[in-house]
Amino acid sequence: MRLLQAATIIVFALYSVCVQDFQVTTKLIHLQHPPEATPEDFMVGCLILMICCWIFSEIHMIWFIDGEVMEQKADFLSDRMKIWFKLWEKLFGREWRIYHYHQYIESKKVRKNWCRNVLVAWMLTSILGSLSIFWYLNSLTVEKRKETLASMCDERARMLQDQFNVSMNHVQALSILVSTFHHAKNPSAIDQMTFARYTERTAFERPLTSGVAYAVRVLHSEREQFEKQQGWTIKQMDTQEQSPVREDDFAAETYAPSPIQDEYAPVIFAQDTVKHVVSFDMLSGKEDRDNVLRARASGKGVLSPPFRLLKSNRLGVILTFAVYKLELPSNATPNERIQATDGYLGGIFDIESLVEKLLHQLASKQTIVVNVYDTTNASDAISMYGFNVSNNGICHISPLNFGDPFRKHEMRCRFKHKPPLPWLEILSSFGVLVIALLIGYIFYATMNRIAKVEDDYRKMEELKKQAEVADVAKSQFLATVSHEIRTPMNGVLGMLQMLMDTDLDITQQDYVRTAQASGKALVSLINEVLDQAKIESGKLELEAVRFNLRAVLDDVLSLFSGKAQDKRIELAVYISDQVPEILIGDPGRFRQIITNLMGNSIKFTDKGHIFVTVHLLKEVLASIEVETETSPLKTLSGSPVVDKRRSWESFKVFNQDGPLFHPSYSPTSSELINLIISVEDTGVGIPREAQSRVFTPFMQFGPSISRIHGGTGIGLSISKCLVGLMKGEIGFVSEPQIGSTFTFTAIFTDGCADSNEYKNQQHQKIKCQSDSLSSEFRGMTALVVDPRPVRAKVTKYHLQRLGIHVEMATDLNQAFSFISTGSEVTINIVIVENEAWIEDSSLSSLLANKLRKDDRPDCPELFLLENSVCSYKISAARPTVIMKPLRASMMAASLQRAMGVGNKGNCRNGEPPLSLRHLLHGKQILVVDDNLVNQKVAAGALKKYGAQVTCAESGKKAITMLKLPHYFDACFMDIQMPEMDGFEATRLIRDMEREFNNSILLGEVSVDVYRNIMHWHIPILAMTADVIQATHEECLRCGMDGYVSKPFEAEQLYREVARFFKSVASESQ
Repeated sequence: MRLLQAATIIVFALYSVCVQDFQVTTKLIHLQHPPEATPEDFMVGCLILMICCWIFSEIHMIWFIDGEVMEQKADFLSDRMKIWFKLWEKLFGREWRIYHYHQYIESKKVRKNWCRNVLVAWMLTSILGSLSIFWYLNSLTVEKRKETLASMCDERARMLQDQFNVSMNHVQALSILVSTFHHAKNPSAIDQMTFARYTERTAFERPLTSGVAYAVRVLHSEREQFEKQQGWTIKQMDTQEQSPVREDDFAAETYAPSPIQDEYAPVIFAQDTVKHVVSFDMLSGKEDRDNVLRARASGKGVLSPPFRLLKSNRLGVILTFAVYKLELPSNATPNERIQATDGYLGGIFDIESLVEKLLHQLASKQTIVVNVYDTTNASDAISMYGFNVSNNGICHISPLNFGDPFRKHEMRCRFKHKPPLPWLEILSSFGVLVIALLIGYIFYATMNRIAKVEDDYRKMEELKKQAEVADVAKSQFLATVSHEIRTPMNGVLGMLQMLMDTDLDITQQDYVRTAQASGKALVSLINEVLDQAKIESGKLELEAVRFNLRAVLDDVLSLFSGKAQDKRIELAVYISDQVPEILIGDPGRFRQIITNLMGNSIKFTDKGHIFVTVHLLKEVLASIEVETETSPLKTLSGSPVVDKRRSWESFKVFNQDGPLFHPSYSPTSSELINLIISVEDTGVGIPREAQSRVFTPFMQFGPSISRIHGGTGIGLSISKCLVGLMKGEIGFVSEPQIGSTFTFTAIFTDGCADSNEYKNQQHQKIKCQSDSLSSEFRGMTALVVDPRPVRAKVTKYHLQRLGIHVEMATDLNQAFSFISTGSEVTINIVIVENEAWIEDSSLSSLLANKLRKDDRPDCPELFLLENSVCSYKISAARPTVIMKPLRASMMAASLQRAMGVGNKGNCRNGEPPLSLRHLLHGKQILVVDDNLVNQKVAAGALKKYGAQVTCAESGKKAITMLKLPHYFDACFMDIQMPEMDGFEATRLIRDMEREFNNSILLGEVSVDVYRNIMHWHIPILAMTADVIQATHEECLRCGMDGYVSKPFEAEQLYREVARFFKSVASESQ
């Protein structure tokens, strides 16, 4: 729809601008068009201005047909286009808009006529445009031919000029030779024979000359003596050069003597080719006389007009140089030069031969016709070479400089052949015409379909409204289902937990545990379905809170430790020491991803191991070999595994196709932590035919999978979406009967990089547990005996978390030697893997007896690592057993019990510590919930630790009970309640507290009457089963202090209360 409308508007805009505003457009472009701009710039400027005119004056004609359609279509436009439309409407108003609507689109008939006119105008414009393109392209071709002709002509003129200058330089050098050896010597060293022989032998230096001759200057007073000395009479040069005569017909006696004049210039030396000019007076001919006089006055070479040479009958010129008696200064006057003249040396040049030789050298480029002219007389140019051609076609003139400033020469060039037909220009313009006609056809077809498309658009708008209504109904349905299902489930699980605290026999306890497991499975299924629904609707958002990554993975290990022990498989976690202790992100969603991946691994693995590794992405980028061992000897359990590198080979960060950190993250790149997490198992693997649909929701590998292992098939789909929200990628590699490895990346923020005071306090609270554990064992040294390096590395990782230094041994022999021989390092703890312990029973007994009989105060304590309780028998000879999977809290508790250090009652997974019981004892807590079962669950959980609980069934009653002054220390508030929900009740409570605190500050109320409390603020924690609408941010905005989602575990409730009361205690101190 949008494309069709856009095509229509573009065509109409071009038509309206071309027809109505063409003159204005031309003037505007002319004003902005610099003189040196090219035609291409002019055309581009026209096009840009036309488009601008369309955007700012015509775009509204179709898209703003009426206000209602505009409001509907605005939903499909970008934000930037919406801003332009709003600005346009503000500037010109609705009345101006309506005027244009009625002017252009008044009825269907007007629209049809308008379309026909636009189509006709487009056809005419297309034809004119194609003709303009042909003219423009043809002019470019002609300009290129002119440039080519000019280049070729200039090249030939330059070569002709260079060769002429070379010959001229040799003639000048010959004049210097005559001056040196004839006039400067007495007697002369040159005679006719010597001159003729020398010039003949050096003729190759003057390839363009037909001959050279020397004429001496003779005054009239010296003529008689000169003629006696030479033995001949000075002859007159009448028409010798104009009448070609053959040499064998030549007779000097037939020429008359030169008439009497002031001076003469008879030829005394001549090359054999022109020896017939000896005795002729060069001053007796008019043009020769002019050349001689100009040469001696200027001191430079002088050229004669073109004439026919003797014998060859070719056009040529004579180059004349004056020979002086002595060296003249460069600034000598003409009179000084005339007085110092001794004679004249002339060289005859055959211009036709010179040009023919030049063109012969360029025989491969003979595509042009060359003519050489003497243009001294511009009105009557003399042709020196070539034939006179009519002035048709392209002609280029190149000037020639032969050294004589008086005479002017030029070379005229033309192409030999006519230019071919401009097929390229014809095809190009024809192609443009065809394209324009196709556009016209598209316009015609588009306009015919606009009516149908508009009808479809109206139907689409109706369907869109229906979809929006359905989406709202879906969200409301999910909220209702979530609340109505989770609320009773909260009561069921809570009552079962309270039932477990009563005196039950073994059978009853088993029934209760079964009911609890079923309830938790149902809650997990509900959570997955709701998460999938939120993902599909785009309403799933991530939190940004501080959390301890290692503690999160320890909690996940606790969930699967029982199943791993039952199956007797290795379950381990290793986190690189380069990963920060505290991160900022969504720990709940991260826990959900790990739980889904590990749950699948536990489900499909019957032997071997499940190994979770966490590294910084830059570690893997720097060394791709990190933890990629696949041989059985270098795996956690000794079973073969797939190559995990294949699980991330499609990631963009490894292919360098994308940024390492997503640009939408606001912190700087130095604060971002990009983790890569792998979950490796040795299970049955995924069939190859099913690997393409692993991440498809509700899709399992086969019908037997759900019957054997259970599950809904949406865990991996949700995990992939969560990884995407964390700006990461997920992939896997699997081989049947070997195992699978799932790898994903996630981006968090470094929790240690923020210097905010409050966040630093939270940071310290999160680290206090690990610090308290590690402080009890700091400075101790443990010896780990394990034949498998990877498994030993995991044990070392957990011991180092407790502050224990670790030494490694691969077997009991090495360990026994290490202990027996003594070492500078004092061993406090010896931890032996069960595989090494049972390998050599005699050596095991020997090691146990040695350590038992050692009465030293620092005797090391012996521990054994086991996978299953059923795998060993309790006996006095066996050491203390630590059950796997290893976790920091569990290992600390085992070491504390065995070694008698630290607080033995501080167990993370057992009963809460006594300090928590003392903290809750006597506290007045108000529970507000409209459901009586939930009231009993919350009240029973709090009363168990000494709290005094009061219940209220509505928000109004809670406001009445919390009217100041009251004696409650905290309030648990349900969100969805009849009459008044938890949000509104909380806002009213905060308003009451704010007014009362202001009265205290103003002195209107006495503090002594109200328990000496200067600032009233009761902690309110939200309780809700609505996981879609009741978000943490909404609770904080209305004034609540915390958030608990139902159904909740009692321990979760304890932690929330303990956390808050600790903060209150710290604030009161």
